[in-house]
Amino acid sequence: MNFYITSGTYEFLEKILNKYPQETMILMQNTQTSVLIHETQKKSVFGSPRKYEVISQSGELENKGMVNLFNIPISDEGKPVFEFNFAKQIQSIKDAPGFIAYRFLKPKKGDTYILLTLWTDESYFKHWKGSNGYQTIIDSFPTENPLSSNQLFNGGAYETEYTIPSKENNNAPQ
Repeated sequence: MNFYITSGTYEFLEKILNKYPQETMILMQNTQTSVLIHETQKKSVFGSPRKYEVISQSGELENKGMVNLFNIPISDEGKPVFEFNFAKQIQSIKDAPGFIAYRFLKPKKGDTYILLTLWTDESYFKHWKGSNGYQTIIDSFPTENPLSSNQLFNGGAYETEYTIPSKENNNAPQ
């Protein structure tokens, strides 16, 4: 499965979304930017997207809720170990309350993997981050402090959070 991400103004991305209603796309935003994601077996309809391969997934992507992108830069040498450990450990997320879906994304270019998680709302995501399941995933890495290891990671991991505007409320930025 292919996964594509593009950024832009909310209005511009909304036009793309509306032009291709048959495609699996989700428009989301935060206070800094708007992002449109596209999941397909084919090529993307985006002009210049960031391209990923879905290497593990659960659930169906829905146009509602809260999305977290956990961005993890991995060294070339560390990619096989990281993929094996992370894909195995992330399965525990499926039982978390409020969980809707996840996609574990491998970059087609570059070094930054993404764990995209979709939640009913932000409170469920925050609850999961404080859970044993989350800690089990972090502890599964072969280093004492996985987010600062120079052998596996190319830099610090970082997160971005987005909301999916409700179509009924038209929560587009003003």
